[in-house]
Amino acid sequence: MNKSVRTVVICCMLLLCTKIQAQDFVSALVKSGPADATKLANAYLEPLFKGFGYGLNSGWNNTAKTKSLLGFDLRVSASAVFIPAADKTFDLTKIGLSGNVRPTDAGKTIAPTIGGGNSSTQISVYDDNNRKLETLTLPSGVLSVIPAPQVQLTAGLVYHTEATLRYMPSISFGGNVGSVSSIGFGLKHNILQDFAGKTAGKIIPLDLAVSAGFTQLKYHLAVNVQPDQNAQPKDNQQSTDFSNQRIEGKFNGFNAELIVSKKLLFFTPFASVGYLTSNTNVGLKGNFPITTGINNIIQQQPAYTTFANPISIKERSVNAVKASLGFQLNLAFFRFYAAYSASQYQSVNAGIGFGL
Repeated sequence: MNKSVRTVVICCMLLLCTKIQAQDFVSALVKSGPADATKLANAYLEPLFKGFGYGLNSGWNNTAKTKSLLGFDLRVSASAVFIPAADKTFDLTKIGLSGNVRPTDAGKTIAPTIGGGNSSTQISVYDDNNRKLETLTLPSGVLSVIPAPQVQLTAGLVYHTEATLRYMPSISFGGNVGSVSSIGFGLKHNILQDFAGKTAGKIIPLDLAVSAGFTQLKYHLAVNVQPDQNAQPKDNQQSTDFSNQRIEGKFNGFNAELIVSKKLLFFTPFASVGYLTSNTNVGLKGNFPITTGINNIIQQQPAYTTFANPISIKERSVNAVKASLGFQLNLAFFRFYAAYSASQYQSVNAGIGFGL
């Protein structure tokens, strides 16, 4: 269970570099067993998964006007996604934990998610004979805002259409944080031009466009979880190779929008309504030793069972409609962008760029 929580925190460290030690976090969580650890990790990290989904789908557009052929725009922006109050805690008794994992204090079952407060909740892990193996303290919240950077290049194509590329090569943030990479593609088309051609601006003094974009973010972190002190394999069927332990995550986001804007000299306000989805695939890969009981009654030596790939979270984290308001400011070759989006999670996006 503690392991699930650690998985979440580690994902957070990817962008936030929290002070929590990733290795210790993973080691403690895995001891609750694969099924319970997965449920705990999912409950604790759910706001992070949703925040990533909203962040991946933000910042694609700040105007409905498309670029002319060979026109381009290079921008760097960042989004801040805010976790609502409803997603700042979860109830340990309502996430389907087994009888082997219980709140240490039956009166304290509400635990913070990654976006919660500083309160702490303890759980106790028992073996199948109802012997307590360990008491673990679940992590407290470490953030209320989830950041998401975007670097994108947009180029004009034919027929009032433009294409956008988002790309970040794999970048390592150190052994306690891991590495991250991302890639994305998008298209935008000015639909007014299809009906009125060059006279569109005279008939309707606005730009109206449709757009769609897909982004994928990958995350990797090597971890090192060894057997508890003096613990021996439960039997000779247990693997003792723990050399390839890691956390792997993949987040996919899809965003479609209808955008309307009006250029006023160097200032272009816009509004949009859109649909977005995101899918999360996070797992703890490799062999992990989990203390599951006692293998020598006389010496009372702890025994461990080796579990392969003990945590796997696959879900659609976001499936929502959003509305956005913002602007683009053009000063010669330079661009300034800002936007606000309302949905289940609210977010803001701002950035700078240059182009023709």
